[in-house]
Amino acid sequence: VSTQSTGSSGINAEYGEFQTFQHYFKQINLSTPIMTDISEDLMAEYKDAFSLFDKRGDNCIDSVQLGDVLRALGLNPTEAEVKKARADCEASGQKRIPFETFLPIYLSVQRNAPNYSAKDYIEGLRVFDKEGNGTISSAELRHVLTTLGEPMEDKEVDDLISGYEDSQGCVNYEDLIRMLTSKE
Repeated sequence: VSTQSTGSSGINAEYGEFQTFQHYFKQINLSTPIMTDISEDLMAEYKDAFSLFDKRGDNCIDSVQLGDVLRALGLNPTEAEVKKARADCEASGQKRIPFETFLPIYLSVQRNAPNYSAKDYIEGLRVFDKEGNGTISSAELRHVLTTLGEPMEDKEVDDLISGYEDSQGCVNYEDLIRMLTSKE
């Protein structure tokens, strides 16, 4: 414990950091402490990925990097989730997020992530299968992916359906979903 005087702004910053940590710790609602639920190997993986984004070597990342770090660790948070977490950190005076604050945020996003199966995605796309033959028009798929939910960019859709479009401009959505879910 430091005996140095940090001044009121230092105390406020530390208190704000604690409030952010406390908010996410409560949100993940674990009955046991965080550290006992995570293996040493997994914790090392989290720290390694986090440190790749730590440009100053102070065990912190810029708050604008939060989404990138979460995605680097395999999560797919929505922009709304990232903005809320960033806003919570920034409201407490943090422009840089230490690993100790990041970990509960990561666990909260991980816990709240939907766990959809390939079957769920196929059923969702079947609504657009007018012929009932397992395919949908690539134009319609593009429209759905660029306008509904969290919209994708045209380039992202191009990359996604590349190699799955047939000569009639249709995509076999079952094959596409199986390929996407097999990468996980």
